[in-house]
Amino acid sequence: MAKDNASASNEAAPADQNTQPGFGIEKLYVKDASIEVPNAPQIFTDRTAPQVSVELGNTGQKLDEGVYESAIKVTVTAKIGEKVAFLVEITQAGIFAVRNVPDENLEIIMGVTCPNILFPYAREAVSDMVSRAGFAPVLLNPINFEALFMQQKQQQAENAGAKPN
Repeated sequence: MAKDNASASNEAAPADQNTQPGFGIEKLYVKDASIEVPNAPQIFTDRTAPQVSVELGNTGQKLDEGVYESAIKVTVTAKIGEKVAFLVEITQAGIFAVRNVPDENLEIIMGVTCPNILFPYAREAVSDMVSRAGFAPVLLNPINFEALFMQQKQQQAENAGAKPN
């Protein structure tokens, strides 16, 4: 009888694992990367510190049941006066396994968790590309994706409330 109980509990364990929420990184990769130095070589003779601006966006899509792609796009533009010193665009992406997660939590995973994982890789790629282009590395500050997500949700709610019926 002890064997029957042991085998019954072994059969129940895989079923429990199949219903438990799960998250995993399947693959991280650079989806797109480019750098432009439109005013080279003259831009290197100007010793003025460039003004750097950063734009960030993220996207997500379902690839298969329980498999999603998340990507963040970082655009860094440096200008000296009106001249563009360099322009870097990188899209860092990942494939993530997300299983047995309620739909209301999936949006948070795709908007906060995945970008938090991807950002350090994008940050490193930007710094490396800028250095290879002959400029001092750009070190992007950490980003609070949770605050950005909440801000975006609040803005969507305000926009939905402002629309006429």
